[in-house]
Amino acid sequence: MCRVKTAVFFHAHPDDEALLTAGTMAMLAAEGHRVVLVVATAGEHGLAELPHGDELGETRMNELYDSAARLGCARVVRLGYADSGLEAGGGAEDRPADAFMDADIEEAATRLAAILDEEKAELLTIYDPSGGYGHPDHVQVYRVGTRAAKLAAIPPILLEATVNRDPLLKGVRLAARFYPQLDIRSFETAYSASADITHRVNVRKWTSVKRQSMAAHATQASGGDGDRTLAALLKIPAPVYRYVFGTEWYVRRDLPPGTKMTHPFDD
Repeated sequence: MCRVKTAVFFHAHPDDEALLTAGTMAMLAAEGHRVVLVVATAGEHGLAELPHGDELGETRMNELYDSAARLGCARVVRLGYADSGLEAGGGAEDRPADAFMDADIEEAATRLAAILDEEKAELLTIYDPSGGYGHPDHVQVYRVGTRAAKLAAIPPILLEATVNRDPLLKGVRLAARFYPQLDIRSFETAYSASADITHRVNVRKWTSVKRQSMAAHATQASGGDGDRTLAALLKIPAPVYRYVFGTEWYVRRDLPPGTKMTHPFDD
């Protein structure tokens, strides 16, 4: 067996880990590595049937612990900031005083770096510069995580968890023929172009666990006026789900263009 290493997965809210990195987390845990999940917020201002606030945050953290247990995580840490919320309004006065998107980057990065040092982490995952689809807390994860990796006593491998934009755009354009209300433009700058992706991790063996991780976040499968993304994904037949979610994508900026790797710890 290879030497045991520690990987820290940094996310903005509970359920983000299920959507972007759950397969990789389960794979690394199954290989015997130590997997640590860090969330910036409790997601207390997320869309859900429960009202915003402490009750929703506590519920979502309990869902996160359930998800983490299914994935084989050794530790879960909340960084301690408030969920900025997608519907919090346009100005800072509409957000909590300690909203993550308004956090001092150096202070937040120092908190995260302390965890990296404590864990002697050799890998840190964040998001791409656009935060995937542009959520301000996700963009802040990129900023804070990038800085934390530099502050750590031993700089970890830094991977940006993302989605391959090219096939995503093809699918959206096809769907737009039947759902004209889809805004294709919003997907044109989301996530990362195929040419920029350095890691394509095959997680088909762990898609059933990834599905369990998604299902753990029950509050995010309901609430709001329209269909929730998580609820729709959980309705996908297992063989199709395995195909669609069988690969997880990452970008490592210190590697030359065209690099193709299949494991997070490849070097």
